[in-house]
Amino acid sequence: MRTSPQHLIDEYTAKGWWTDETLTSLFQAAVGRHPDRIALVDPPNKPDLVGEAPRRLSYRQLDEQVELLSARLRAHGVGVDHMVVIQLPNIAELAIAYLALARLGAIVSPVPVQYGRHELGRIKAELNADAFVAVRNFKGQDLLTEHATAFDGCKLFSLSSVKGAGAIDLDHHELTRAEREDYADYAAGFEPAGNDIFSICWTSGTSGTPKGVPRSFNHWMAISLSSGDLADLHDDDALLNPFPMVNMGGIGGFLFNWLKCQGKLVLHHPMDLPVFLKQLVDEQINYTIAPPALLNMLLQNEQLLANLDLSALRAIGSGSAPLSPWMVEGYETKYGIDILNNFGSNEGMALSSSPQDVPDPALRGELFPRFGVEGYQWSNRAAATVKTKLVDPDTHEEITQPGIPGELLFGGPTIFDGYWNSPELNKTVFSADGYFHTGDLFEIADPDNDPRFYRFVGRHKDIISRGGMKISPAELDNLLAGHPKIADVAVVGIPDERLGERVAAAVVPAADQHVELADIIEFLKAEDVAVFKLPEKLLVVESLPRNPVGKVLRHELTPLFGEENNVHG
Repeated sequence: MRTSPQHLIDEYTAKGWWTDETLTSLFQAAVGRHPDRIALVDPPNKPDLVGEAPRRLSYRQLDEQVELLSARLRAHGVGVDHMVVIQLPNIAELAIAYLALARLGAIVSPVPVQYGRHELGRIKAELNADAFVAVRNFKGQDLLTEHATAFDGCKLFSLSSVKGAGAIDLDHHELTRAEREDYADYAAGFEPAGNDIFSICWTSGTSGTPKGVPRSFNHWMAISLSSGDLADLHDDDALLNPFPMVNMGGIGGFLFNWLKCQGKLVLHHPMDLPVFLKQLVDEQINYTIAPPALLNMLLQNEQLLANLDLSALRAIGSGSAPLSPWMVEGYETKYGIDILNNFGSNEGMALSSSPQDVPDPALRGELFPRFGVEGYQWSNRAAATVKTKLVDPDTHEEITQPGIPGELLFGGPTIFDGYWNSPELNKTVFSADGYFHTGDLFEIADPDNDPRFYRFVGRHKDIISRGGMKISPAELDNLLAGHPKIADVAVVGIPDERLGERVAAAVVPAADQHVELADIIEFLKAEDVAVFKLPEKLLVVESLPRNPVGKVLRHELTPLFGEENNVHG
């Protein structure tokens, strides 16, 4: 199946941006060059996750596992363009399933383990799914049995040593001679192509029901170019992925780049801090990612970091929210670790800020190179393949002057072709000249009279409108992240009859700390923040609601303040 229009295929192929490389060809190249190199490492706590022993697989061993699973799936009728929904944690079986299904030409639709029957039933209907793959034991929960009713009419496959009725146990299927021969003939006669759809992932759904995002191998290769250049990956690097490998960050940032550098992919199921830190040391990790709140917390715990051997760790990627300048600078000056600022979406929007393009660590946390804008060149090769601009959200006129918030529009070979089965929606998310409306507000920054950078302002729908004044909650999040009493924070707008909205803050106190509204106001005033931006309500919580990729769900926080807490002037 292909969704890219022929004119884009022709244009991007002629420019060398799209090729016929696939996940399969990358994997086969790695197996051919380094068969005995360690390729894939399970989380050490895999027994607690799924009741199975962790595995360390060389490329040769991994190839054997992929071929075996491919043959078993083929024996049960899985083939080209079949829609296969996968619900697995970050364990070796997930990577093996991706490789096996890519080899068969099937379309993978990965979903977070947090999804229940409600979300899965809609996804099954949207895709007209052919199969569902899950485990019978995830922290004691039988995902396969519990969610099977959402997949009536589909083939149910189990990837688990735990046996049970009602599904096909792929781990224990003994292939017949005829099935082996059939698969050998199939594999010899079929080769996936770069423009074939490999996956349909699902948006985070912060504004409503998740939407399907089809992406070809070429879409993923373009994204992996951006993230790979950001991380400056080397041959045989060790990569630690603690984010769910079901979306842009996990698949584009790790699955494809792991095979590009022919290194070692170490999996972690989010987020167990002691296990994560142990993996950094034991596996001599060169690159990983972590949410800003975790990086802030670790940097404040100097004693903990002092006891860790992080000599192999070159860089940590982060994002989903602006990064505090003190944090980015702290890791670089104290530990020699580069913090990389990444901002992206499942639809293929990708901005990144690296030491090569933004050497000043204090600026790197808040600024992004203006990729795709004529007149600027950057070290990241993806910058020359994309195009970006800012437009007024209401008039859609292009913004070219610094300091004026506008919606970021993004185009190029990383951008998807449109939401799955959503023709009416797709008419609204692309501009007449082919740009994707990201829904994210940026402004042109102008440090030292040099307008080469974008600064994130916030999601268009997250912006707080207080008496006609627009307030970015992300800006205040970023400032308050440096408060010594705060471990995590999210600023939201709460309804107000007179002003429309006022500013409120939900905070997770640091260990053994008590936070008052006065503490926050005093801290922000010391930063010379405008008075109209100061929070007027405080809510202390144990944790902030986040989606599977770590973004704060602000729309879930606002009701927690309650009608009685709404300010009326």
